[in-house]
Amino acid sequence: MSDRNKTPERGSGPRGGNRGGFMGGGPGFGMPAEKPKNFRGTFRRLLGYLRPRSVRIIIVFALSALSTIFAVVSPKLMGNATTRIFQGVVAKLKHQAGASIDFSYLAQLVMILIGLYLISALFAYLQQFIMAEIAQKTVYDMRRDVNDKLSRLPLSFFDSRTHGEIMSRVTNDVDNIANTLQQSVTQLISSIVTMIGVTVMMLTISPLLTVVTILVVPLSFFAVRFIMPHSQKYFAAQWKHVGELNGQIEENYTGHQIVKAFGREHASIDQFDKQNGELYEASWRAQFISGIIMPVMNFVSNIGYVIVCVVGGVLVTRRAIQIGDVQAFIQYARQFTMPITQTANIANVLQSTIASAERVFELLDEIEEQPDGLMELPRVTGTVRFDGVGFRYKEEIPLIENMNIEVRPGQIIAIVGPTGAGKTTLVNLLMRFYELNSGAISIDGKNIRDIRRSDLRKSFGMVLQDTWLFGGTIRDNIAYGRDGATTEQIEAAAATAHADHFIRTLPDGYDTALNEEASNISQGERQLLTIARAILADPAILILDEATSSVDTRTEVQIQHAMVTLMKGRTSFVIAHRLSTIRDADLILVMDNGSIVETGTHHELLARNGFYAELYDSQFAQSVIGES
Repeated sequence: MSDRNKTPERGSGPRGGNRGGFMGGGPGFGMPAEKPKNFRGTFRRLLGYLRPRSVRIIIVFALSALSTIFAVVSPKLMGNATTRIFQGVVAKLKHQAGASIDFSYLAQLVMILIGLYLISALFAYLQQFIMAEIAQKTVYDMRRDVNDKLSRLPLSFFDSRTHGEIMSRVTNDVDNIANTLQQSVTQLISSIVTMIGVTVMMLTISPLLTVVTILVVPLSFFAVRFIMPHSQKYFAAQWKHVGELNGQIEENYTGHQIVKAFGREHASIDQFDKQNGELYEASWRAQFISGIIMPVMNFVSNIGYVIVCVVGGVLVTRRAIQIGDVQAFIQYARQFTMPITQTANIANVLQSTIASAERVFELLDEIEEQPDGLMELPRVTGTVRFDGVGFRYKEEIPLIENMNIEVRPGQIIAIVGPTGAGKTTLVNLLMRFYELNSGAISIDGKNIRDIRRSDLRKSFGMVLQDTWLFGGTIRDNIAYGRDGATTEQIEAAAATAHADHFIRTLPDGYDTALNEEASNISQGERQLLTIARAILADPAILILDEATSSVDTRTEVQIQHAMVTLMKGRTSFVIAHRLSTIRDADLILVMDNGSIVETGTHHELLARNGFYAELYDSQFAQSVIGES
């Protein structure tokens, strides 16, 4: 029923622009560069979202363990096959009686191996299936909590943060958590079970070779520990430059008409090239240094293989172990080092995930709006009263102090003053977008703090200077003002707002779809639609913020007539920048620095020759200069 609330005027409070890039204004791809401030606390809180699904998580652990165990047993069986083949070949070379390769035994082992791998794959599939459900339901709950939280946050929260930064927490950070839950958690479980299972199997083959393999492991840890800090530094720079580049691209494409109008194409390209070059430098260094990890790990692993082969060969010649056991042990040694690399990578991903969770939880911990009132508000008459109202955006900077206003039903109240005087702030206080620091505002004698916000805001209709239309048809945008509005009511509201004619000239009439930012119709036409939406809402109190500033003179006259009809019998607050439009107001409030410095009718204020007269004369002088 109402337009999006207008942000505070200059000087009246913090504001945040929409600087979100293609990735929502975050550091890039939802990967925070910073480490979490409270790892343990955030991790425990994240586990709280997983607790309702603890039974399924236990099942995932069991399936992962079974899948890994079946895969771990296989090298031992293949080693037995190698040993049996080797024994048959040696017996033939020695011309022993009845010497032959036992193919029936080998066929039996092959069938067992196929069965083991199939069972392992089945358990792995079930594990991924269940974990995907757990991950998506967990982030579903998290998104629901975040969405509910956003609906309870005060307007000051959105004014003090960029749209992209908020979107990054809602989308990128939550997606980062989902990806980690679905992929990295199961991989971590498999890595841990693999290391335990492989260690047990290696010990059953040869404790000596197991000790040799484990002694090589610290080299891998030292390599990873040396390389990772260097790569993290460049990854942090990479995400930073990605965010900056996305923001620059988003600004250039959103404002491409302004860029072209001022001939700034080359400057924009130069800026893009500069930021793209910085991203390139950081990215290739990050990728190169992190890419060194696997070759180093493979080098360390190969050293281990050589030592195992040499020591294993010596043990075979001494008949301490079978040759097939050496082959199996080499496979186990490879399986033993890979989980170490995976765990190191997962640890880095987990840091990023906890940082994302921390950002989400910070949003969930934001201070909410004051508790909603319980009082219902039936159809109001429109009596509005400000009693000693005081308000400040920042504690140390007062904006409105001891404001007293009394408005009778059906009066037209004009609010005028220079930019930053507090005109829009007064409206925001009236609709409880912001909470008072002192005093009280009442409607029909009821304190607005005692009234449910939904009932309070349904009593208002807003038409702001900045239009807001959503993606959909023109019919849907007008119908936004009233649930269940009929076609006749929608068209009647459009006709009253003088929008019906231009709508019918469009190819699809009322069913014309508006594109992103409704740029396929003019600014004036967009304003007419928002006026039609307010007319359809049929509110008891109107708030008009220079609603006709974006239309031509002829259309402005038509809208003024429609507004006179609309405002009959309704209390109306008109924020006026052009003083010539509010000459017939019942009461004019002249504001400066958050205070009402003058009140009266247009003629009374001109007769006083005060602040209002100065504003009026300055506008009149400018109009005369413009005409000359």
